Amino acid sequence: MSYPDNHSTEQVLAFLTAMEARDLASAKRYLATHVVMQFPGAPPMQRLNEVVEWAKTRYRRVSKTFHAVDQCLYPNHCVVVCHGELTVEWLDGSTSTGVRFIDRFELTDGLITRQDVWNDLALAARTNSHC
Repeated sequence: MSYPDNHSTEQVLAFLTAMEARDLASAKRYLATHVVMQFPGAPPMQRLNEVVEWAKTRYRRVSKTFHAVDQCLYPNHCVVVCHGELTVEWLDGSTSTGVRFIDRFELTDGLITRQDVWNDLALAARTNSHC
């Protein structure tokens, strides 16, 4: 997916790609020092290792298929919203597909300052007979 002349969107997609690969060193380059990351059922997190440790108790791997990525510019920051579907590998090795997600990012001076995540992972876990 390419978004010419859309630096904030490219930053967000590069961050998400690095996170999916668990390349935390690369992902960290896209974050402001005071970033807040909020996931369903989790306390606000400020460090990538917190996100990884929290996720390890829920699933092995998640990959995203994007349906749309939208950007909205404001005078002092930018908002990027992604939505689509997740493919999840659960702790027992089973998988779920088509799990809806929305990620909302705020960026200031080219760095992510906030990430808010909404998804149906809890619903998918309940309906997955192997979990």
